[in-house]
Amino acid sequence: MRRHSFRWFRMVLWLGPVVALRGWVGGAALPSGAGDEQGRSLCSASSVAARTAQAKPGLLRKIRINPGEPVQTVLGMPPVLDAGNLYSGTAPDRLSPTVAGEASRIYVPNRRSNSVSVIDPATLAVVDRFPVGPSPQHVVPTWDLRTLWVANNGARHSSGSLTPIDPKTGKPGGAIPVDDPYNLYFTPDGKSAIVVAERHKRLDFRDPQTMALQQSIEAPSCSGINHADFSIDGRYAIFTCEFRGGGLVKIDLVNRKVLSYLRFPRRGMEISCWST
Repeated sequence: MRRHSFRWFRMVLWLGPVVALRGWVGGAALPSGAGDEQGRSLCSASSVAARTAQAKPGLLRKIRINPGEPVQTVLGMPPVLDAGNLYSGTAPDRLSPTVAGEASRIYVPNRRSNSVSVIDPATLAVVDRFPVGPSPQHVVPTWDLRTLWVANNGARHSSGSLTPIDPKTGKPGGAIPVDDPYNLYFTPDGKSAIVVAERHKRLDFRDPQTMALQQSIEAPSCSGINHADFSIDGRYAIFTCEFRGGGLVKIDLVNRKVLSYLRFPRRGMEISCWST
């Protein structure tokens, strides 16, 4: 009996710190539950602002929208269909005529095998697979929807590249060498591709067709710069800073410069964020 009790005592001594450590890690990695209690999105601008003490004035400033009046977008950006819905142009019935007649396919980057799998969503069957550059991360459509680009960031090597895919045939073209393309976006006016060079804490603005470098924006205080979302008028974008505690960086897309950073009071990885 004494031996049995001693065994349980040792187990409690070992499990106690482990449970406490897991609770601390979980609390640090997950957002506060205050957003759910108040009926707000945990990733909304209001809840993020409430959870930080280091937000600079104007970082999350709302765009003034007058009901019934069109949103004043940057020159060259398509008009906003619904001023109250940032994603109104992505609805199923809003597809561009450019993609009419194209086969519906799912493109899956396989980082370990340096390949892309092509899946028919109707049957969930893999209908094709082809090699791409080292460490493919994302498959991104171009601004004009005529090409898909596979972002091969090359891991820790200097062998980054972008592989084009013709969405009409589903076949890849020749890769273009590009420095550290972990992710890829396009400016709202379609004049530039934005290569997210995560490892270098940098955004590279490139020609959307040739990928020739136009300009770079350094974001030295944004470790792990990665995913982004754009304002409804196209004047700025907010990128996530996924490493070293997480955070956000606001980028002026008109003057192409860093406006400010938002730090989180609790450590965590901000994967992506959408506001409603």
